[in-house]
Formats: sequence, C-alpha cells, structure tokens
Amino acid sequence: MELLTGLDSAFLALETETTRAHVAGVLVLGPPAADGSSEDGSSEEAYAAIRSVVAQRLDRVPRLGQRIQRAPLGLWRPMWVDDPDLDLDFHVRPALLPAPGGQAELEALVGEVMSRPLDPDRPLWEMVVVEGLTQMRTAVIARLHHAILDGQAGATAMAALLDLTPGGPERPTAAAGPTAAAGPLAAAGPLSAAGPLSAAGSTAEDVPRWRHGVVALARQVSDGVAAVQRAIDTARVLAVHNRELASGGKTPPPAPFHAPRTSLNGNVTGERRFTSFRTPVEDLELARDACGEVGDGVGRPTVNDVILCVVGGALVEYLDLRGEAPSSSLVALVPVSTRRHGGARSGDPTTVGNDVSGMLVPLATTVADPGDRLAAIARATAVAKAQEDRTGGDFLETVLRAVSPALLTALMRGAGSLRLFDHVPPPFNVVVSSVVVPDVALWWAGRPVIDVYPAGPVADGFGLNVTTMTYRGVVHFGLLAAPSLVSDVEEIAVLLDDALAALVLRALGGA
Repeated sequence: MELLTGLDSAFLALETETTRAHVAGVLVLGPPAADGSSEDGSSEEAYAAIRSVVAQRLDRVPRLGQRIQRAPLGLWRPMWVDDPDLDLDFHVRPALLPAPGGQAELEALVGEVMSRPLDPDRPLWEMVVVEGLTQMRTAVIARLHHAILDGQAGATAMAALLDLTPGGPERPTAAAGPTAAAGPLAAAGPLSAAGPLSAAGSTAEDVPRWRHGVVALARQVSDGVAAVQRAIDTARVLAVHNRELASGGKTPPPAPFHAPRTSLNGNVTGERRFTSFRTPVEDLELARDACGEVGDGVGRPTVNDVILCVVGGALVEYLDLRGEAPSSSLVALVPVSTRRHGGARSGDPTTVGNDVSGMLVPLATTVADPGDRLAAIARATAVAKAQEDRTGGDFLETVLRAVSPALLTALMRGAGSLRLFDHVPPPFNVVVSSVVVPDVALWWAGRPVIDVYPAGPVADGFGLNVTTMTYRGVVHFGLLAAPSLVSDVEEIAVLLDDALAALVLRALGGA
C-alpha cells in the first residue's frame, strides 16, 4: 500500500459525472518493417503483438498493476494497492474503424473513448488498439487517469513499452486475446457509469488500510500547519514580486478568476470531441523571427511562446467570428513540470505520478499584429516563469496534502451540481500544454511510430485543452473539447494553421 500524494489525490477529486480526469496519447503506427524483423502486417496480428509487448513489460510501470482504494468517508488520501485480478484483455482492447478509415474516423473514435469514464474498481488505464486505418496502419489510444501521471511522466511510461529498433528485445509468443468486431469498441465490454471513484477493498485489506489511515490522519495535522505557513510565505513572496514588477513598469501575471467570460468557459457535460493539427517544427522555429529580439532581458521568443501565440490567434479569430471577441486578453493555464526544482519526485525523474504546477499567461489577444502579440507573450511568460520560480515547485503539493479528499470531492461535485462556472468568471480560458519526448525514431511491436497526438482533460470551467508533442521534427497538436461549449473544435484546428501562417508571413517580412 502507498498513499497518493496530495496532487495525485486532487486529480481523483476532479472526477465527477461530467469531468473525465484522464490523459491520452494517440500513437499512429505504420506497417511492420519489411526486413522480416517483425510480425506480418495483418490487423489481428498487430493487436496480438501489441498486447504481447504490454504483457511482457507491464512490470516496468508498476502503477499499471495497481488500483485505487479510497479511505472510509474520505478521511485521508486514497492508497495504491496491487490488483491480483488484473485482466489484461479488459485493459488492452481491439476496435475497428468504419470506412474509409481516415483521420476523421480516428479522431471521432478518440472522442468517444475520451468520453467514457475509466472503471474505478480496476487499474485506471486502457489501451485501445485500432484497426481499419488506411495504408495498413494501426493506432493505439492509450489513456491513463491523471492521478497516475502527468504529461511528462506519461511520456516516460510509454517509453517503457516502445523500442528504438524494429526488432526490439525478445518477446514471448503473443497470447490470444479478443478479436475486433465491426464498430468501435465492439469488444470492449461494459464500462462503469461516471461517478466518484469507489472505496473498493476486501476485509483482508481493512487492517493495513486503517493502520495507514491512522498514520495519514496524524500527518494531516502537521501537513495543515505546514500548508498554512507555506501559504503565508507564498503570499509575501508574491506581494514583493508584484511590487518589483510594478516598479519596473511590468505587469504581474493575471490572478485566477480574472479571465474574460467567453463561450469557451462554463460547466461541461461528459461528452468529448477530439481533433488534431500537425506542422513541421521548422515552421515554428521560423515564426520565432516574427518579432525579433524581445527587450527587457527576454531575448528571442521560444517555440512554446510561438505555440501560445498561435493558440491565442486562433481562439480570438474563433470568438470574433461568433461576435464575441473579448475586450481583455484571453488567459491560458500553462502546466509546468516541477520535477527538476523541488517537486515531490524531483530526485527521480523516471517515476510516474504528478509533479506539476501551473502559470497563468495572458495570450495578448487584444494585440492585432501577430509579431507584436508574440513579443507580448514572450514578455508575459518570462514574468510568469520568474514568479513560478519564486513560489517553488512544491507549493501545490504542500497545500493539497493538508486537504481532506472528501472535502475536495464535495467541492467539485457541488460546483458541478450548482453549475457554478456558468455564473462566475472563469479561472482561465484554455489549457495549453507542451510535452517533451526524445526526438528519436520509436517502434512498437515491430511497427514504426509515425505520429503521436496527445490529449489533455477538460473540466467544469474550461471546455478546451490544447496539448502539443514534438516527435521527429513534427509538432502534433491534440485538441480535446467539450462540445456543450465548443461544438466545432475542428474549426479551431483550421484557425491554428491560419494563425501560424500569419506569423510565418510576418517573419518573412510580409504584411
């Protein structure tokens, strides 16, 4: 048994009837290598080979063999416990795309998968092996609950299942598994209804569970004292930092719940839609020259600054077309990995779990010129990063360790039932995240990984998540939306292309 961290536990509390707190990676695989180093290219063989690799390497990511056990009445943080009844055929499932088996059909399936809650009484992950794609391709939709890992840890976990060569290490003979029938997820079996994760457990587990609970409750008192002191210290640090910024003529990062009201924000339903956009990283590198060197010690904009600028440009155009362009700047929540400076797992970057904080960045959507907008975003991210460095990487974890899971769950469910986010300013307008992966060719069960599209969660308050992942010189954008707020997310993907083209044109000296 192992207690969840405060942050991991908080992601469990996000799970409600309408919020799906899982993340995903959509890997598109080409046909197997032609040199005979892998199995044949049939779709049934692809499923068996991928399932075999997962079975062989499951112990490399021990969390995949564990389930959640909640404490009685939610008095303390949940625990990870080993699941002796792990059913691999439940977690690795085949699915068949309808004709013609293109990108649109794959994206529709991803949206369907992301709309379903994970079974709370089993390990919180699933891989859907998709056949029926054109050009003998296979796809794997790998989704895991955010309580297990953040984006960076997810890339590490997936690396445990992938190879650097077509052959890879020796693999056992693939065992038989379910066969995909016509229709998406036909062999998936029933999935539980959405709802809070349960407190499943057996009588044999009660004694150690209560023993852990007594220790956890005792720690919660000291954690509460530490959280209060940390909050006071952080408030002082922020006050000093904001005064320094003001004296230097700079604008502090926006505070939560000060973003403009837009149709992107409000309470969501459980339905999700997914779309994607891909572009060579060279285009983003070229777009960095749209504004040249930025003053105030910022230097040249980063690729992440360009991504924020592209997202901001697309969203303001999307809203303007609907007659609702906000008079103040849209605000993005940008997750920041804390594994390298003070996070709970900073000493071991290979472990899963969540070591993440976040910074609020204005997207300068009131600035018309794309080059000027990029410069404004570069300045804003520099200020936000400096503030994040001052508050430290473990602030969220320190505070969340002291909060009762029952209280967090009650708050989230209460906000949903009252439709609170339909009536208050949003904490931010959109989540924009970038996940770093090694820039090397990867293989899975003898098949080359062609594309990798990420998908991050949406929740009450924001209906759009834009996550990027760069692989082999291509930046892959994954857009997950709640259609109750963003009914035409595919249009935003088109506008991303337009916004990037405007930046490139500016960089090349065009008007």
